[in-house]
Amino acid sequence: MGAIAHRALDQRLERGSATPIVVAFSGGGDSLALLLEAKRWADRAGRRLVAMTVDHGLQPAGAEWALWCRRRAEREGVPHQTLVWRGVKPAKGLPAAARLARHRLIANAARDLGARIILLGHTADDSLEATIMSEDAVRISAPRPWSPSPVWPEGRGLFILRPLLAARRSAIRSVLECAGQRWIDDPVNLDQRHPRARARLIAAGRTPDDRSPDRPDLAALLGASRIGPAGQIELPVKSLSDGSREACRAYLGAALLCVAGREAPARGSQIDRLMTRIAGPDAFACTLAGARVAKSADRLTLVREIGDTRRYGRPVAYPQLGEIAVWDGRFEVQASEAGLAVAPLAGLAARLSSLQREGLRALDPAARLSVPVVVDAQGKVSCPLTTPDPRITLRSLVAERLAAASGAVQSEAAIWRVAKSAAAS
Repeated sequence: MGAIAHRALDQRLERGSATPIVVAFSGGGDSLALLLEAKRWADRAGRRLVAMTVDHGLQPAGAEWALWCRRRAEREGVPHQTLVWRGVKPAKGLPAAARLARHRLIANAARDLGARIILLGHTADDSLEATIMSEDAVRISAPRPWSPSPVWPEGRGLFILRPLLAARRSAIRSVLECAGQRWIDDPVNLDQRHPRARARLIAAGRTPDDRSPDRPDLAALLGASRIGPAGQIELPVKSLSDGSREACRAYLGAALLCVAGREAPARGSQIDRLMTRIAGPDAFACTLAGARVAKSADRLTLVREIGDTRRYGRPVAYPQLGEIAVWDGRFEVQASEAGLAVAPLAGLAARLSSLQREGLRALDPAARLSVPVVVDAQGKVSCPLTTPDPRITLRSLVAERLAAASGAVQSEAAIWRVAKSAAAS
């Protein structure tokens, strides 16, 4: 178990960095094993760990378990934070909502610490359980060894590493038992009314496939793409026809998600229909999942679709003085003056100066509508993308997010390289 975890940590993470690493610690056997192995590795690598436990408020003993986790982590010399999921819980889809809440809470806390890596204790059994549940038409993604955070925008720039994904749960528990370790057993894991508990029982008797599922290589499509200042993505149609169907499907899904600034991707069936149209001879324009897709003779352009603002409203942010906020899922904004709002250009172009309107002419007409502009308390409008505005800083998130979603970031060191490259573009 230790060798498996340390190989994964050595492969992905940097030694000697001052940036902390977050360990998600539920108190179960898998997460306890992760905490112990991560601490051994961190001590040798000169890294700082912080353990985080989420109390979902769903179990009567939740607060007691969180206290146990804090004491157990601190016994290992690891600082601990308890994060509480507050508010009304949904009557339907509770497990999925709890997963997203857990990811959001940990992502926000990790960002506050300046961390970029979150360690999760998934094992080979979790992969088997995901496969079994999908066979029963339960939609759940199989965990990957390394992946971007699944929540947006809270998870921007954050990556998840699962160092125990090649280990079996039974082997992990045997090692813990031999060492005299104790952990928390959540009774929900044994409740056969839940799909996960039923899948866990079946998975225990199966042998996992050691082969990792092949992930399509998206490097060529990413390299052929140009990301504009308004967050639009352009690429030659030929690059799509030259790639495999699996790669094109995955890349279009990622590109639509990044352009629209959304958290939930387009459905696979929608992307399949889009690919059929792209492969055809005709030019077209359509909207899909918050993006406008336009195909010309040789080029495909994806831009944010603002839509009918009179009917659906406008994406508007009111950044607090000095704080970093996210506007429309596509731009980080930071204001140095109070009373500013960030909104899309659509319907406000007439309030720009003639010089700024001229600067926008270089953009695709469809992309102009979604350009972020600043509106002050007097109703004056400026466009920082054409003329820098000292009152506010804008940073596009599209290039960085697309690189992560396309698999271009495969280690901690690559996070900083991609972020630096995206900032310079």
